[in-house]
Amino acid sequence: MKNGYKALVDEANAEIETIGAAAAAALLDDEGTVIVDLRDPRELERDGKIPGAFHATRGMLEFWIDPESPYHKPVFASGKKFVFYCAGGLRSALATKTAQDMGLSPVAHIGGGFAAWREAGLPVEKITPKPKG
Repeated sequence: MKNGYKALVDEANAEIETIGAAAAAALLDDEGTVIVDLRDPRELERDGKIPGAFHATRGMLEFWIDPESPYHKPVFASGKKFVFYCAGGLRSALATKTAQDMGLSPVAHIGGGFAAWREAGLPVEKITPKPKG
């Protein structure tokens, strides 16, 4: 393998802003910041999420960011700061680097992800599963 995931994450972390869980918690009420949960819907249903976080699955992020995409989400054109997180900080490091490379700014990610958030004893919002069918 020419460039495995560890190398990609290391490269991303060298070029992006990483903030801790406490610093992210201080941004919860900041009108100029959007906290973005990149995890799979099953992870949200199982574990909950950071209160008020916007959910954008990692697989759709580039399409949701790009205003030329038919899947574009207006939140990504808001001019706000975006703080990404995933379960442990790997996916969010890659996503933050990608978003930054696409021109989204300012961006950061939570080092250690949702696990670090929970370990810090910060609030978690429970998710009600959507009815099937």
